[in-house]
Amino acid sequence: MQDDVQTFQNEPPALWTLYGKALFPAGSKGNGSPVIPPLRAELIGATTDLKRLKTYQEVCGFPTQSRLPMSWPHIQAFPLHLKLLTDKQFPLPLLGLVHLRNRITQYRPVGYGECLDIVVRLDNQTDTDKGIEFDIVTEAHSGGQLIWEETSTNLFRQPGKSGGGGKKPKKQAPERLPHTAHVTASESLGRQYGRVSGDLNPIHMHALSAKAFGFPRAIAHGMWSKAHCIAVLEQQSGWQDGPVTVETAFKKPFFLPGTAQLNWSTGQDHWDFQLLNSKGDAPHLTGSVSWF
Repeated sequence: MQDDVQTFQNEPPALWTLYGKALFPAGSKGNGSPVIPPLRAELIGATTDLKRLKTYQEVCGFPTQSRLPMSWPHIQAFPLHLKLLTDKQFPLPLLGLVHLRNRITQYRPVGYGECLDIVVRLDNQTDTDKGIEFDIVTEAHSGGQLIWEETSTNLFRQPGKSGGGGKKPKKQAPERLPHTAHVTASESLGRQYGRVSGDLNPIHMHALSAKAFGFPRAIAHGMWSKAHCIAVLEQQSGWQDGPVTVETAFKKPFFLPGTAQLNWSTGQDHWDFQLLNSKGDAPHLTGSVSWF
């Protein structure tokens, strides 16, 4: 089966049309034994809206600087992600997906005003004891060179799969790392990040809409949590400007409003970090920074 490539010039697909498809998908999705096709989409000549960028920096905690935040290309690519996940050939319901992991590799910083060609594809479908995992793979090119890439791993939980069964071992409190910064997230954070990112999933918007999906309150976007961690870590002594990979695994929901603890260790070419709950006994995410 050949890749089905959808190409957009300069402007990404309109999000409002895609929101409708996400909320009201055509036909039944997620039944039987779904097979995810190798869908692809590309945005040629993506530029940065500086007003929107400023808002993103403020919401996530990035200082104004001469380069774009490492997580910014994810925002530029998000309409392409949504385009593929609402495609009629995509066999899973978008609102049933769980974001498990995210890996960003930046080969060099992206400059202000730099024009990017962004390519997104669906890949690596895997059947697990919880359901179907798959990757959204994103690449950003400038002048024909790959300068940034991302892999977001998602899970679709399937009925009858419980994650291995049996009695689960009691989870131990995470080992504390040497450095800590306190994080405060307002009740409106989900709406603020949703507006600037385009990710308006109801579980992030308000307690009422989150309750419809089984959550007692709205939860912070995983990619806000990752971006905020990067924003804080970049300002620490020892952070390097060279090629870097930042990996994260998303754990417990971060309910809004709420407080958390960003906890990290440093090394010559590798740092570990974790965003812990206010008590420090459970992680919202764990991650690592590796320079190469």
